[in-house]
Amino acid sequence: MGGVTSSMAAKLAFFPPNPPSYKLVADEMTGLLLLSTFPHRENVEILKLPTRKGTEVVAMYIRHPMATSTLLYSHGNAADLGQMYELFVELSIHLRVNLMGYDYSGYGQSSGKPSEQHTYADIEAVYKCMEEGYGAKQEDIILYGQSVGSGPTLDLAARLPHLRAVVLHSPILSGLRVMYPVKKSYWFDIYKGTADEVVDCSHGKQLWELSKEKYEPLWLKGGNHCDLEHHPEYIRHLKKFVSTVEKPPSQRYTDVNKLLLKSNSNNLNEKLEKLKNQSNYAEKLRVSFDQVERSRRSVDCCLEKSRKSVDHQLERGRKSVDRIRTG
Repeated sequence: MGGVTSSMAAKLAFFPPNPPSYKLVADEMTGLLLLSTFPHRENVEILKLPTRKGTEVVAMYIRHPMATSTLLYSHGNAADLGQMYELFVELSIHLRVNLMGYDYSGYGQSSGKPSEQHTYADIEAVYKCMEEGYGAKQEDIILYGQSVGSGPTLDLAARLPHLRAVVLHSPILSGLRVMYPVKKSYWFDIYKGTADEVVDCSHGKQLWELSKEKYEPLWLKGGNHCDLEHHPEYIRHLKKFVSTVEKPPSQRYTDVNKLLLKSNSNNLNEKLEKLKNQSNYAEKLRVSFDQVERSRRSVDCCLEKSRKSVDHQLERGRKSVDRIRTG
């Protein structure tokens, strides 16, 4: 039954681009692997990595000369490396990090079929390559999981006690099942769009509540599931986060506490403003009701005067008739 459930989940969760957005080709001069749609870059390497599940995944490694951190990026469920290539290059430049991205089994030119279990084997193979092939240390690695990539990201994080940080981008709540066994502390940053129609914003909020070392998350107002990186706030927030986690622990905690206090203050101000608006609205309603009441009283008064006037005139008329009859 578990296999059937997993198979059904795979059909619902994984949508690899078909056809893939790129092909693997060998550079004529160097023999190095390239993505067919992009020219060779000196700081970019394309790799094929074997996994413990018997598949081969395609990965790309981007070097930055000033980097002190390496970002391991697990992309969303409907993209491949050809579509992520330019974003990866831009992130490496703006964040000043080395960056490793990869395609899940069954995505792009990676072999096999996509499944939850395969994603866990895929990210393990990529992490192993980072350690053994590029000398990356666990404490210098930031794991980044987007959408369905939050699953393998958190699964790997649960087994790495000395990570520098974890970033979750439009995360899914299924990550909860691997959040609970995480006994170690590392920094979490979460990005979520308030208008996400694929994965509700509540997924990100609950994951953030469970994280041990909180960094003020980015809730992008109007942001959808697949467009957060197009918002200017995205790269500014991510740069600030990376800069924070690269600082010494004492300074890091001070900066984060300031951010959280500022956020709490902003939230309090928003709530006070909301209450003020509600109070103003209630006051307007009260004034409006008072005006209606005054108008009603004025009308009642006029009606009363009119009634008395009519009664008086009728009384005078009646007395006049009585005098005529008497005469």
